[in-house]
Amino acid sequence: LVLRSYFILVREYGHANILNALLLFLLSERRLVMATPREHIEEIRRKKFYIGREEENPLTEDLHQAVKNLSAELYAKDVHFLMELIQNAEDNDYMEGLEPSLEFVITSRDITATGASATLLVFNNERGFSPKNIESICSVGRSTKKGNRKRGYIGEKGIGFKSVFLITARPYIFSNGYQIRFNEEPCSYCNVGYIVPEWVDDYPTLSVIKQIYGSGTTLPTTTIVLPLKPDKVKPVKHQLSSIHPEVLLFLSKIRRLSVKEDNEDPRLNTVSSISISSEINFVTRKNIDAQSYMLHLSADESGGDLEKECSYHMWRQRFPVRQENRVERRMEVEEWVITLAFPNGQRLHRGMNSPGFYAFLPTEMVTNFPFIIQADFVLASSRETILLDNKWNQGILDCVPSAFINAFISLVKTTEDAPVSSLPRMFGFLPVNSPPYPQLNDVRETIKAKLVDENIVPCESYMEQKFFHKPCEVGRLMPAFWNLLNKARMQGVSLQNISSHGRYVLCSSFDKETYNHILNFLGVEPVDDEWYAKCIRSSNLVLGVSEDVYLELLLFLADKWRSHFQKTNIKNIPLLKYVGRDGDVSLCSIKEVLQLNVKRLLLSSEHHHISWLIDWNREFRCPADYVYVPKSTQEAIWSCSKRQTILQWLSDQVTVKAVNVYQYAALLNDLLNSDRKLAITYAHF
Repeated sequence: LVLRSYFILVREYGHANILNALLLFLLSERRLVMATPREHIEEIRRKKFYIGREEENPLTEDLHQAVKNLSAELYAKDVHFLMELIQNAEDNDYMEGLEPSLEFVITSRDITATGASATLLVFNNERGFSPKNIESICSVGRSTKKGNRKRGYIGEKGIGFKSVFLITARPYIFSNGYQIRFNEEPCSYCNVGYIVPEWVDDYPTLSVIKQIYGSGTTLPTTTIVLPLKPDKVKPVKHQLSSIHPEVLLFLSKIRRLSVKEDNEDPRLNTVSSISISSEINFVTRKNIDAQSYMLHLSADESGGDLEKECSYHMWRQRFPVRQENRVERRMEVEEWVITLAFPNGQRLHRGMNSPGFYAFLPTEMVTNFPFIIQADFVLASSRETILLDNKWNQGILDCVPSAFINAFISLVKTTEDAPVSSLPRMFGFLPVNSPPYPQLNDVRETIKAKLVDENIVPCESYMEQKFFHKPCEVGRLMPAFWNLLNKARMQGVSLQNISSHGRYVLCSSFDKETYNHILNFLGVEPVDDEWYAKCIRSSNLVLGVSEDVYLELLLFLADKWRSHFQKTNIKNIPLLKYVGRDGDVSLCSIKEVLQLNVKRLLLSSEHHHISWLIDWNREFRCPADYVYVPKSTQEAIWSCSKRQTILQWLSDQVTVKAVNVYQYAALLNDLLNSDRKLAITYAHF
């Protein structure tokens, strides 16, 4: 470090002044090392603001103007001071192995002896203020984070800590031995406000601060004390009670944030206390310059109905910044880092709207998308909205569909241990609902167009292996037919060829009315009517199932006959059962009954004569191909609650006759002709 610094100084001062350069270096190092915090503050007051010196500061006018501009900037912008403080804490440095935390405590005690009716204390376990930080905070426009966007700093407006002047006239800082305060009013010694540090000898004392924080614990490295302006007490309490529980979602450092109120009488508390923490299960999947991981948020609110916890599938992907999207405020940034969060269950919302856009911290923009978009957006001055017409932001939004597709494919396909039945829940992340902003509708439509070309729809295979196909290649089945297939499978019917009929079949756990909006968004349509004919023909759905399931098949056809199946090849399928001359159950098609008169089906109209008529028809050798429906089928029809629907369809559409004994006898009388043996049989009958 010494050698490197030495050569930098040599280059700066030239070879002729090597000795002077080295001396300057050593003296500057000695000053920074040897000065105590109090000595450092006195040095700033003396050297920068000429306090205690006889001569006048030649930069007084410049300082006046800078402070005047700061004041104008503070009050011209609708700055959310709480977000600025959280943002500052996120930009701070933390010791390795420590869980970065930020704690807000509001108390009614006047610990600063300024007459404040309420005081806000901010505790942060960062590394603490360095001499360089102190010098920066005593300046205007000299942030130590400027030009460090690429290193992860999220601050932007250049206001930072000074935003506290919106709510307090005298902010106090206790950090790394520094005990200082600033004053909104001009200093009586140098006539400059806001940035002149004063050493704190009296109030508040560290013992009082520790008492409020909790006497049994060590104070965090940095404590900021803000005695509130009278008209800011109520707004500050409102902001504290309104901290969104997802505030930590996209912060890379802060892992715990809490808010509480400290009153001697707890019944006077009006701020909703909350403690929010996050935990990352950082299983990185590196491909296409992307990372995926799980993040768990938990929140505990006093007296609230807040969901206790929620996990989020996180997808972070990098995209190169295009030249046409560059803006002055982001000139040093070479990559857009887009993070999408997919809530695994009910989002934490605390009764508030769930923001769809984050710029590290939540905005107030609702997108109607079931996922959250985080990126380094350029924000409006209020920090509540992103500027949708800004070309930088437009470039980011152009990349969102690609990030979404990659994240969605990863979610659906890489959960190897998850059963197929768990996949439909993932499809709830699709942006089915229209957003309130036209620019976001372009994002939605692009996602939709990209999904069409992806093999992402889970298909039924009745195998352990999962199969995915394009939405246009997959078809839906009618619910009644799904019920039929499930019962047939339970009875041993093999359905592994279900997707071999010209269309892949949607996974049964997904093919439900609940998911209609998602499937319509994807363009997954019902299979055509001919598919059912192919499926019934290739599967053992007639003889391989119980009579009850067989009747369900007939009832399904009866209900949908006119609307779907009357003109299909179902007429050609051996579908109808009958008892042949040898007493075995055989099959014939509807076409054979209607057009070819190959078989003429009969039913007994009287339940107690079913067996008797079937047996006698065999004795008559099934005259003129009149055959009876098997006994078990007829008995099942008699027991069926919807037998009237089945009988009506068999009669009207298949011309099956229901006859009693007398009608059967009359039928035989016309068919016997001159056959003597049948005549004797008829006499016995």
